[in-house]
Amino acid sequence: MLEHGGQLRAAAVRWSIPLADWLDLSAGIAPWSYPVPALPVEVWQRLPEDNDGLETTARDYCGASHLLALPGSQAAIQLLPRLFQAGRVAMPAPIYGEHPAVWQACGHTLVGWDDPADYAVLCNPNNPTGQRFTRDELLERARALRLLVVDEAFIDAAPGESLAAVAGTTGAVNIIVLRSLGKFFGLAGARLGFASAAPALLGRLAAALGPWAVSHPARWVARHALADMGWQTAQRDRLQSAALRLGAELRATGLGAPSGTALFQYVAMPRAAALYAGLARRGILVRHFDDPAALRFGLPGSEAAWQRLINTLKEIV
Repeated sequence: MLEHGGQLRAAAVRWSIPLADWLDLSAGIAPWSYPVPALPVEVWQRLPEDNDGLETTARDYCGASHLLALPGSQAAIQLLPRLFQAGRVAMPAPIYGEHPAVWQACGHTLVGWDDPADYAVLCNPNNPTGQRFTRDELLERARALRLLVVDEAFIDAAPGESLAAVAGTTGAVNIIVLRSLGKFFGLAGARLGFASAAPALLGRLAAALGPWAVSHPARWVARHALADMGWQTAQRDRLQSAALRLGAELRATGLGAPSGTALFQYVAMPRAAALYAGLARRGILVRHFDDPAALRFGLPGSEAAWQRLINTLKEIV
């Protein structure tokens, strides 16, 4: 299994610090979650139904013509490589580690982003660096491919470059876009995402997932969150403000010029491992990468958390 952010229990054991004493900035998930209303009891009692309005609400939110609900976008990441014959797959590096691992495990050959390929996979914005690709360059790239997979898990705070509205339509029939409820809405525990693509490809994905793939509670919560435009506007504003502050604080402590998104900041540095350990020994968990050596910082969710991070960085940097 690959290592991911959010492994707080493992960190608590490794560093002998109780769970309650940690500041977890490792997962790139919004520290302010959508305020979920109380669920009616029948949501727990009845099987989920596809005609509950979720797909319509999600299509409106994403601007997508065709859309499939998923038990987390990770489900599509796992299944897509199995639906296509083995070929050359181009990916930028670094990238969310599940993408190369799954394609390679299914017999595909990984190549560099600029190399000729049959398929291409990317995160936009990129996880973990925050690199962005424009709609025009991705549409141009897709013309030479059998399939372009665009993982947009971190795009909700600035959705202007999303390809969800064109994925699967005429001229972009070989593009599939993956979206997530977990990051922007702070609802990672719901394990819900979406795929936007041509109906034929979505049908193959749905068949591979099987019936009742998304739980009734997750569908109910997502329908409310995706329709609440007022909350979404406020969330974008506070995430973008917090990201600007985090970048400024990291620069002020001498960590160089971070890059990132509204949900995290990424800093490449030779001594990333030592700084990661120094933070962990003080109960602050961030995400550490080896190649290249780098750290990814999520957003503190309170002023007390901000001051704890800032003071600790001043102490150890």
